[in-house]
Amino acid sequence: MTKPGYVRSAIAPSLAGAPGGPTQPATVLQAEGITKAYRNRPRRTENLVLIGADLSIQAGEIVGLVGENGSGKSTLMKILVGSLEGDAGRVDMRGTFGYCPQDPLLYERLTPDEHFELFGEAYGLDRSTIYANRDNLYDVFNFERYRDMRVEELSGGTRAKLNLGLALLHDPDIILLDEPYAGFDWDTYLRFWNLAVERRDAGRAVLIISHFVVDEERFDRVIHLRDGKTV
Repeated sequence: MTKPGYVRSAIAPSLAGAPGGPTQPATVLQAEGITKAYRNRPRRTENLVLIGADLSIQAGEIVGLVGENGSGKSTLMKILVGSLEGDAGRVDMRGTFGYCPQDPLLYERLTPDEHFELFGEAYGLDRSTIYANRDNLYDVFNFERYRDMRVEELSGGTRAKLNLGLALLHDPDIILLDEPYAGFDWDTYLRFWNLAVERRDAGRAVLIISHFVVDEERFDRVIHLRDGKTV
């Protein structure tokens, strides 16, 4: 049940700009006044993590979400994608989205091929699209040789590649990534950023939680989360 004061909605994509006028980048994700507290019932204490956080993402940009450990970055992203309910505020999203959580949510006894097929079916993709997108992701992140191995046999870096690939399989309008390159080697790290730039140039929106200060120059904008609010 949605909590009083908290609203989440999905809006059909629309073209920005007035007829005959200049086209403005469309806002594809808008969050306003997001509040979230974690409550310790036995002790009757409350840890207020987010205090009216706001965020706006436009099509065709790469945005970084940065902040200290425990600042609420992952909590905010979970609320944006709907895996966690806020206590107050509003989230509006236009188009499809893909979510790459910090900790890979994978099935230990399934292979990467089986994961792509399972997720592709869940996304409503036809078989030919699943196979074409899957093979492209194998090529982009260079892990096709592991396609028939169970996840329990894969290294942490290969699991991270699969985790990211599943979020990208359906070519979403918005991709939300929680530290996606943790465990990547340098080559895969560069491949990731090349892909992020390609998606931005194709009019997609990319939101990335990052702890690396050196990454800031790669973002079009950086949003800082401090004291429960976005700056």
